[in-house]
Amino acid sequence: MEILFLKMLLLLAGGLVGLFYHLSDLWVGEKRTVQNKPNFIVILADDVGWGDLGANWAETKDTPNLDQMAAEGMRFVDFHSAASTCSPSRASLLTGRLGIRNGVTHNFAVTSVGGLPLNETTLAEVLKEAGYITAVIGKWHLGHSGLYHPNFRGFDCYFGIPYSHDMGCTDTPGYNLPPCPACPRHSAATSSHGRDCYTKVALPLFENITIIQQPVNLAGLAAEYAEKATQFIQRASESGRPFFLYLALAHMHVPLVLAQPPSSSSFPEPYRASLREMDALVGRIKDKVDGCGKENTFLWFTGDNGPWAQKCELAGSVGPFSGAWQRQRGGSAAKQTTWEGGHRVPALAYWPGRIPANVTSAALLRVTWHLPGGLRKGLCGPATTAVSLACFLFDVDSQHHRHFPHLGVPGKGKPAS
Repeated sequence: MEILFLKMLLLLAGGLVGLFYHLSDLWVGEKRTVQNKPNFIVILADDVGWGDLGANWAETKDTPNLDQMAAEGMRFVDFHSAASTCSPSRASLLTGRLGIRNGVTHNFAVTSVGGLPLNETTLAEVLKEAGYITAVIGKWHLGHSGLYHPNFRGFDCYFGIPYSHDMGCTDTPGYNLPPCPACPRHSAATSSHGRDCYTKVALPLFENITIIQQPVNLAGLAAEYAEKATQFIQRASESGRPFFLYLALAHMHVPLVLAQPPSSSSFPEPYRASLREMDALVGRIKDKVDGCGKENTFLWFTGDNGPWAQKCELAGSVGPFSGAWQRQRGGSAAKQTTWEGGHRVPALAYWPGRIPANVTSAALLRVTWHLPGGLRKGLCGPATTAVSLACFLFDVDSQHHRHFPHLGVPGKGKPAS
């Protein structure tokens, strides 16, 4: 009973969950039937930089599909992840709570026996109880043992890897790039360095609770994700039930493994090639949404944290948030830091007919921000202690906060605001 009561309290306090409550009218407003509740698709890129999207940064020319999504939807230019590393960011996305509240403040390892605490309520659990079909495709990284597995955290379907794809060995040719240390272009000794970046535990590919491939073929992983995602959208649409799809991509995390390796000197550098591959994958999902009822599907794209600057040319762009002060002292202004490039991420919303097209919002927002009372538009604004993202999706003139605390990764920095 105590666990049930705690879950109820957490449900009321959920962060991102509030956005979906608002959109689907699960809590307030019109009572919907199962047949006309909106569908939700969240695409989460890994280690993507704010400046990796052409819509954000003119120097980028490799994201035509994402740029088109921005032109047809809403772009948030001051949107922030809840943490600057993987597991804490993903835990906050699915619970609406910062790591100091949900208990996830570090990345989980291959040897971790725990995960996202079992007394935390996930967005998938909330929507499943409301009649949704739920699926996660891609990287989980919130615990892979026992009840921490995604099939026990509200997801009907799971297809993907349990943690980052640099956390296990594979037979994929060229996988051990970049080697240690991280920047081969800047170190002549890199190729002869004896230490390996990757563990000797073969990286598994799960379909629900079954390992279907180990080690996983990384070169074909993106295509499998796209195929599984489009199949899920099609089948869920045909079922007549609303659905929630959480698509957690391997892009743009190292190693950068391409389905079609470069065949000529004119082929773009590895990062740009991988960025194009990710963009094409997102474009395929958007095309599927357009063909299966875009008027009833909310599509969201964002990142878990900023680029991994320690990987040098194999990392993305933070755009103008380069942190000159930090770089002059030999540090990074991106992933694993509380500098802006570490948590300021691209964010796009697409829902034709519901969200205005070609709108750029400068609202200062974070993935966890929500106030239960703020689900009603009349309560959106700076007078509240938090805001719902929904306020800005449907009211572009909604006022926003001027600051918020961003908690650092333990051992990596202090809280910043």
